[in-house]
Amino acid sequence: MSRPYVNSELRRLVAARADYLCEYCLILEIEAPSGCQVDHIISVKHGGATTEDNLCYACVFCNLQKGTDLGSINWRTGELVRFFNPRRDFWGEHFRLEGAVIQPLTDIGEVTARILDFNNNERIPERQALIEAGKYPSPSALRRMILCSAN
Repeated sequence: MSRPYVNSELRRLVAARADYLCEYCLILEIEAPSGCQVDHIISVKHGGATTEDNLCYACVFCNLQKGTDLGSINWRTGELVRFFNPRRDFWGEHFRLEGAVIQPLTDIGEVTARILDFNNNERIPERQALIEAGKYPSPSALRRMILCSAN
């Protein structure tokens, strides 16, 4: 299967709409070691379209961890749970920042945080250093953490 083409206009729209943040972990593109890229929320493999309502901005780490997955098993219940969807869901409803740790608040948050590996041994110190430098959460990330409605 060939990689779907995201034209430059659509790429700019997705990046600007995200305020140049990873829409999963909320790191600014300029602070992410490998930058950010456009992600298909529902992958093409699963019938997702290359349209603005199915695209989000993701740091390379979150995007690679997510891959073409749509969700995962909640270990506590054994149920299949979908991932956080930046077009439908409000970040602050599913996650809370506690120090440098992104804590899941819901089943959606739990499977997303686990599979995207938000709190691994490299990402927490990176986030802590950004917090100490006053670069995380950015003002736009903070808005996504506290606003009461989705994008």
